[in-house]
Amino acid sequence: MKLKYFVACTVAAQTLTLGAAIAQTPLTIWYHGAGNEVESALINQIVADFNASQSDWSVSLESFPQGAYNDSVVAAALAGNLPDILDVDGPVMPNWAWAGYMQPLPLDEAVIADFLPGTKGYWDGQLYSIGLWDAAVALVTRQSTLDALDLRTPTLAEPWSGDEFMAALDAAKASGDWEYAFDPGMAWTGEWYPYAFSPFLQSFGGDIVDRSTYQSADGVLNGDAAVAFGEWWQSLFTGGYAPGTSQDPAARDNGFIEGRYAFSWNGNWAALNALNSFDDTLFLPAPDFGNGPKIGAASWQFGVSGTSEHPDGAAAFIEFALQDEYLAAFSNGIGLIPATASAAAMTENYAEGGAMAVFFALSEAQALVRPVTPGYVVQAKVFEKALADIANGADVADTLDAAVDEIDADIARNSGYGH
Repeated sequence: MKLKYFVACTVAAQTLTLGAAIAQTPLTIWYHGAGNEVESALINQIVADFNASQSDWSVSLESFPQGAYNDSVVAAALAGNLPDILDVDGPVMPNWAWAGYMQPLPLDEAVIADFLPGTKGYWDGQLYSIGLWDAAVALVTRQSTLDALDLRTPTLAEPWSGDEFMAALDAAKASGDWEYAFDPGMAWTGEWYPYAFSPFLQSFGGDIVDRSTYQSADGVLNGDAAVAFGEWWQSLFTGGYAPGTSQDPAARDNGFIEGRYAFSWNGNWAALNALNSFDDTLFLPAPDFGNGPKIGAASWQFGVSGTSEHPDGAAAFIEFALQDEYLAAFSNGIGLIPATASAAAMTENYAEGGAMAVFFALSEAQALVRPVTPGYVVQAKVFEKALADIANGADVADTLDAAVDEIDADIARNSGYGH
């Protein structure tokens, strides 16, 4: 009798264990935030909460340093070792989708109807990724600076024109009160260039690539509007308005609060430093150079890897992470823009009347995603080199023509990238 009871109990325990194992299908997620204690704590909390909230899936997290993350994904894709859930930088997503690293995200789009446009990652007509936050750039200055220079305060409804912006820089330069009138952030390289500077080109009426076909940069990166942009861009450095490519990174990080620059082109992630330094800090909209004011959009997002056998489970985790409480927690923790207005209302700085609420409005009104094409990862590097060369005195038209040739050759080599 005791033996029968023992066997029965053992079988029952094994059955329960087997049932739990079947129900708790393991999923893996890779994240780019290793080394950032606040960010790591937030994503780990979401994983723990999701695992505790249901019995179908069990998510495990692996974090990578941001600088090594993209290379790690590419290497894993080539080796067939991708996780179920990927963290992806918004403008990189089309390349990963085209390459098969990602698959469409099976998420009811009603869930993200109220999300900022820049947080939604579409490629080839399908949703592939969604972000918990966005980032925005503003023209940072002080009310006392505008007053001293007798300048109009621009608004979202009435931003400065290109001429007004240059008049402001002329006034700051002529005053002699600052080392430079304008800090565009030349010490930062890589993705900063297309994210921060291509919106100026787009406001002039040009672009990195022709978005109507994505088959060529000819006419948009080297046309009349682009040349006008390039000449203006070069004048910032030859005219002594801005520090050039040799800018010290420390000067970039601290120059505005040290009083070295009258105006700084910087993002919401640096806003608190300025706010804590000056009680009259202003975040102004981008100037309009003739085709509307523009700023960059799209930050890090979540999607499903191309090799995941459980896209439904991956989507369940991603949808869980999209709750307002997590969007607000990330915003409060690392300063980025919550993806929804309802989450913004729960935050310290982005709620109505908050010190950084203007960035949410800027994202709604001025944000433009970078070119949505697999070729962007090459185009971004070509654009960066062209702008650095122009800043260093290279001939504008010749440099832009060479950039077009390089971009078009890459598109041809890749058979149009599937467009």
